[in-house]
Amino acid sequence: MNTMPSDVESCAPWVPDQGDGTYRNPVIHADYADPDVIRVGKDFYLTASSFNCTPGLPILHSHDLVNWTIINHAVKNLPHPRFDAVQPGCGIWAPAIRHHAGKFWIVFPMPDEGLYVTTAADPRSEWSEAYLLLGGEGLIDPCPFWDDDGQAYIAHAYAGSRAGIRNKLQVRPVSPDLTKVLGEGKIIASIDESLPALEGPKCHKRNGWYYISAPSGGVQTGWQVIFRSRNIYGPYEEKIVLAQRGTPINGPHQGALVNTSGGEWWFIHFQDADCYGRIIHLQPVRWEDDWPHIGVDQDENGVGKPVLSYKKPDVDQTRPVAVPQTSDDFRSGQLGLQWQWHSNHRDSWHSFVGKPPKLRLLPQFVLKSDFSNAGNLLLQKFPAREFVVKTELELPANHENLHAGLIVIGLEYAALDVQRTNGSYKLHLLTTGEPRGEHSVSSETLRLSVVVGNGGACRFGIIADDESFYQIGPELFAKAGRWVGAKFGLYCLSPNVLDISGYADFSYCQVSNTSLFASASESNGSSQFTGDGAQTHSHERQVILNEPACQCLQNENTEVSPSV
Repeated sequence: MNTMPSDVESCAPWVPDQGDGTYRNPVIHADYADPDVIRVGKDFYLTASSFNCTPGLPILHSHDLVNWTIINHAVKNLPHPRFDAVQPGCGIWAPAIRHHAGKFWIVFPMPDEGLYVTTAADPRSEWSEAYLLLGGEGLIDPCPFWDDDGQAYIAHAYAGSRAGIRNKLQVRPVSPDLTKVLGEGKIIASIDESLPALEGPKCHKRNGWYYISAPSGGVQTGWQVIFRSRNIYGPYEEKIVLAQRGTPINGPHQGALVNTSGGEWWFIHFQDADCYGRIIHLQPVRWEDDWPHIGVDQDENGVGKPVLSYKKPDVDQTRPVAVPQTSDDFRSGQLGLQWQWHSNHRDSWHSFVGKPPKLRLLPQFVLKSDFSNAGNLLLQKFPAREFVVKTELELPANHENLHAGLIVIGLEYAALDVQRTNGSYKLHLLTTGEPRGEHSVSSETLRLSVVVGNGGACRFGIIADDESFYQIGPELFAKAGRWVGAKFGLYCLSPNVLDISGYADFSYCQVSNTSLFASASESNGSSQFTGDGAQTHSHERQVILNEPACQCLQNENTEVSPSV
């Protein structure tokens, strides 16, 4: 079905809906790892892993599985005090979302603590405080299932790093209200522990068959497996149903089987895209001999091939093109749902001031000038392979210990770091704490930007009054985080000094496509954030915009007026 045009198409960095009744993958070009999707009536809801970032468990909504927006988060902060500090790769792993008995349920794992449950009558409203259903290290990837006879079960996997066992899927009986585990249940599937992981089970029932869908083969190179049985505890038959098979979509696995109100079936899964994280794809499904055939061009064993583009799901409604939110003008007086903090957060870390409102971030102490340990980084996921971020910053005078700016962070980080001293702004390009030159700007406010190009190539700079972009320092490359893609965002910190006076005011954060910029990959002199032998400065060069020219600031102690 064709889709109504919207402003999204002209400015968003990535739009999957092609406007002609087809879509292109990924349908979400952002890091929504381990997605699970359900349909309630004609509405689809998606949740995903959120690890150490808060608020956690994002809830996305769609009418057609192609156009998605963020509508909520199910968890404000992680239910354990250790997450008051940054814990990369820990926190909320692969969740499952279901609708049963008039409620929405999310069961999620925290691999060092156990399996938790939260519920809501309306996914857009407040979710219940999460409670522990089953404690234990290494319990991961739970999925609830309510059978036709009213009995309930939980399927889950094991993290070998915590549990000491791996590559096993277990089904346990639980109370229908998901408050008690009623027994050990049974291991229903296992593979050799030396093989890549078997995990992420999702439970379904169709035509009297019990199905458990599970990824195997590893995050970057894996495939999707379907187990089926006439009994919840097995024995189960096994079939690989989707693999890369010569396409550019590596590791097409871990996700959700879901049907439309009209009876079509689809499969949502992720693809590991390095610094872009685990981006979301949509595959057609047809049933044959009570096995799901996922993708297209099945081989002699029934293994499908993922599609790059395809006809959209046939849903009886016409909706505007939509993508998950990115830009935020802060005029609503509250943070957009696209933002997440780097740890458990406090409401006192930010406020809104003035008319129209600006976002005010208050500084937090960070030890050893290591910004990766700062919980109050306000971050977003990368929304496309190429995009531009712009923001306007104002700092008060005479707060020499105050640092604020624009950051890209994964296992390593780069930040366009700003201080205000003696009436001017001092800018450093920091790479995991290492300064890469110093520049001065005389102005009351400062417009910062990062241009992200193919492969995560990042060019940081400032924007002058005539809209010229002045690049500061060399091109750098973003790196993925621990189980997550790189993120970009805003910050206000007091490194190494217990001085939390002052503030940083941000007027907006605009995210757009790179149509006004030459590809960042065309420029020379690139270096990794902290690679051995990385140059402090690249050769001076001019990087061309359509209008006007984009110039580079390469020399230390360069002073630039924003009106040049």
